[in-house]
Amino acid sequence: MVIATALGWGSASSLAISVVLAFLFGYALTIGSVLRAGVPLRRAAGLTVASDTVSIATMEAVDNAFIVVVPGALAAGLSDVLFWWSLLTSLVIAFVVTVPVNRLLIARGRGHAVAHQFP
Repeated sequence: MVIATALGWGSASSLAISVVLAFLFGYALTIGSVLRAGVPLRRAAGLTVASDTVSIATMEAVDNAFIVVVPGALAAGLSDVLFWWSLLTSLVIAFVVTVPVNRLLIARGRGHAVAHQFP
């Protein structure tokens, strides 16, 4: 959101870059540790997608839905309190929603539990 706002991009572009970067950085954090554990790239990529997709998708869906429903949040500039308030609040709400999703996935041997088998 910060990048898109700083560059003056529209709402759709802002949401799109937020989702793309969330997946990119989320997957990068996981695949790095799995590769360091000696897992071959192809298998590491599969494990990364299996372990992170639901979590990242949930986080992004909740985060972006909140930003969309807050009046003026998508149009707010970097110097506006509304921009930072809505961004922070959306991330907190998304985190609160995503934690139980991750707990459920881990309890079923899915989600982050897939990647956590590697030190």
